[in-house]
Amino acid sequence: MTTEVRSLREFKMPDVGEGLTEAEILSWYVKPGDTVTDGQVVCEVETAKAAVELPIPFNGVVEQLHFPEGATVDVGTVIISVAVAGEAGAAAPAAAPAPVAAPVAAPVAAPAAAEETEPERREVLVGYGPRTGAAQRRARRTVTTTTTTMAAAPKPAPVVPAPAPAAPAPTAPVAEAPVGERPLAKPPVRKLAKDLGIDLRAVTPTGPGGVITREDLHAHAAAQAAAAAPAVEPVVAAAVEAAEAVVAPVPVSATGDVRVPIKGVRKATAQAMVASAFTAPHVTEFVQVDVTRTMKFVRRLKESGELGRDVRVSPLLIVAKALLTAIKRHPEINAQWDEAAQEIVLKGQVNLGIAAATPRGLIVPNIKDAGSKTLAGLATSLGELVETARQGKTSPADMQGGTVTITNVGVFGVDTGTPILNPGEAAILAFGAVRELPWVHKGKVVPRQVTTLALSFDHRLVDGELGSKVLADVAALLERPKRLITWG
Repeated sequence: MTTEVRSLREFKMPDVGEGLTEAEILSWYVKPGDTVTDGQVVCEVETAKAAVELPIPFNGVVEQLHFPEGATVDVGTVIISVAVAGEAGAAAPAAAPAPVAAPVAAPVAAPAAAEETEPERREVLVGYGPRTGAAQRRARRTVTTTTTTMAAAPKPAPVVPAPAPAAPAPTAPVAEAPVGERPLAKPPVRKLAKDLGIDLRAVTPTGPGGVITREDLHAHAAAQAAAAAPAVEPVVAAAVEAAEAVVAPVPVSATGDVRVPIKGVRKATAQAMVASAFTAPHVTEFVQVDVTRTMKFVRRLKESGELGRDVRVSPLLIVAKALLTAIKRHPEINAQWDEAAQEIVLKGQVNLGIAAATPRGLIVPNIKDAGSKTLAGLATSLGELVETARQGKTSPADMQGGTVTITNVGVFGVDTGTPILNPGEAAILAFGAVRELPWVHKGKVVPRQVTTLALSFDHRLVDGELGSKVLADVAALLERPKRLITWG
């Protein structure tokens, strides 16, 4: 008689790092019954920053998909179970076998003992390093199948494994805190509280069982807008709750109202904008600029092809170069506020963010060290950034580390606005629509091409004088683009 031991291995939503706590399952590439191999991509998920494909780290047969496409799942939640062949370290927890079941239980016991010493393997997203720190292993379920090769072989008695002894809980600083002091909230809510600088202990919970919800945080922030609440570090949750599947938008009333779930990039953008608006004191200044010469300069560059045949030349390129030149003249604006140290950090390089509208929502990828690039190099980088964003392939690394941002609202026919700072940045420039307007030029009122620029800045970092000088320099450079050579 031969015995085949199979065990179920569970693949959890990976630790995506960078403070992200959940991801949406966009599509499954496998179904129950499919055979998978180590490294095979099984699904695509969308985090708050990018869409990423997840490879599975073991071989086997898909047993169950725990969530449908479109579901938003917390990090650490099991998303797929795979039946794998018995091997050392892959069987069920050790159990006390009944005497009559010794021939069947014996092959299972040895691998179980080996599993206790096997280091835990934490799956992570492509491009992220493994998570460090202790983590408690959850017992795996084991399915034991027996193939009988002898005629009239006696049936063994059913095996009822004894419960495995509970593994000791990992040592962590939060475990030493007395029970009841930690407010109840899901990990995404804790992350939002950190972004808003809210102490969860000061929030009145309205959720079931005393759980703090997002609405509680927003209500608390609105009531305490005049005084900044102290930030509280998120603590390790006692258990990871299963994520609820996100339903498609459905009408909810006779008037045709529709509820649209906010998730992925749109959810992250909403949280970031709330955090920025409530933590950074915004100041916005405006200036109207005659950009007739800049528009002629753009046409000449397009016609000559001197920046390259396949390089896209647009007014945004000249605005970006003008802003980078102004920052070079006033480097103090390229800074960041360190709340913990109560210091201003002057950044060594300019990572220029470009706000881009995509099917998944607004994202702000940035061009690394844009200040050191030539006009041709900047044009190439800008074209690649826009194309990658349109295809939905912007990586998380491309959206990190920005220092200043440009938002081009003019493409929508908008004259200007009061843009909200990208969190962690000191300034954002809004570039409005270019219109032909009556303008006093050389003592006469003539039609000229005019745009409006708006610069929002963090008044903790940038005072009115510095912000005004930067905006005035950008305007002067766009009025006479030849200054890009002499000022650069």
